[in-house]
Amino acid sequence: MTLYNSHGTENLQVWTYNIIKIKMSSKQPPPPTPQRTFSLLPKAINGGIAGIVGVSVVFPLDLVKTRLQNQVAGPNGEKMYSSMLDCFKKTYAAEGYFGMYRGSAVNIVLVSPEKAIKLSANDMFRFYLTLPDGSLPIVRQMLAGGLAGALQTVITTPMELLKIQMQDQGRITAQAKTGGAPVKKLTAVDLTKNLIAERGIFGLYKGVLACIVREVPFGIIYFPMFATLADLGVQENEGQAPLWWMFVSGCSAGSTAAWCVTPFDVVKTRMQTLTKGTGEVHHNSMLECLTSIWKNEGITALFKGGACRMMVIAPLLGIAQSVYYLGVAETLFDL
Repeated sequence: MTLYNSHGTENLQVWTYNIIKIKMSSKQPPPPTPQRTFSLLPKAINGGIAGIVGVSVVFPLDLVKTRLQNQVAGPNGEKMYSSMLDCFKKTYAAEGYFGMYRGSAVNIVLVSPEKAIKLSANDMFRFYLTLPDGSLPIVRQMLAGGLAGALQTVITTPMELLKIQMQDQGRITAQAKTGGAPVKKLTAVDLTKNLIAERGIFGLYKGVLACIVREVPFGIIYFPMFATLADLGVQENEGQAPLWWMFVSGCSAGSTAAWCVTPFDVVKTRMQTLTKGTGEVHHNSMLECLTSIWKNEGITALFKGGACRMMVIAPLLGIAQSVYYLGVAETLFDL
């Protein structure tokens, strides 16, 4: 049978159409694009567990940092603590091992929701800010980190306020004993009751603006830097960086961000310290506090406890990020 008979052109068109139809019907439809999903609950649980583990390890360093930041030189330049090591020695000698964990109960109770918010919120904002092509520009990473930092102050502010009073109590007591004045020791429960009785629930949010000013730039610096460093350690056969690299990335990004925002941390600590020692003044605003420190103590005072803060934040976030990415919640609760 020839293709070109009296109706050759028509037969050729029919034949060609049938071949194309057979080929098209034999093609498999393309596989559906996997839909991106985000589950907040397991990430929040992982963040809470990570916070408890991390803060339990580094709390004594945080106590030393608070006391160094709060001390003000006397009329003749005398100081209670000459260095970080000196503060460690004097605190341990005066208050013992458990004195190094003064205020830790408050911190451990509240750090769980605080870290749950901080770490999971950053992941959530990164998820929703990711572009359709799967990329996440650095500006959007910074926005996600800043938003996570702002959101966590809901828990951070009362936690920091109570923690600072408990941590600084030993320093105030030592000063009072030197001057012959008795000081009543307060528990976290007593302190909370007093604050609520005097100022209402908002009394627990004294210094909230200072907390926001510290946490937002910290998140802007820390989270993009951590993500960048973590990506450098990704192994092709595993799809993610090993645990030890997560720890190193958390330490590196945490210490860098901590140093950068130390002036804001000093101001926040001074603003939230309710019981002042000899020669110390109450500050009514962040600007007044910042100006006072600069004028009376010099710019270096804004970096008081900076090295100690780096030593606190580096292992805290290194441990927290490692525990967070272990996915404990997914394993234990099958989430």
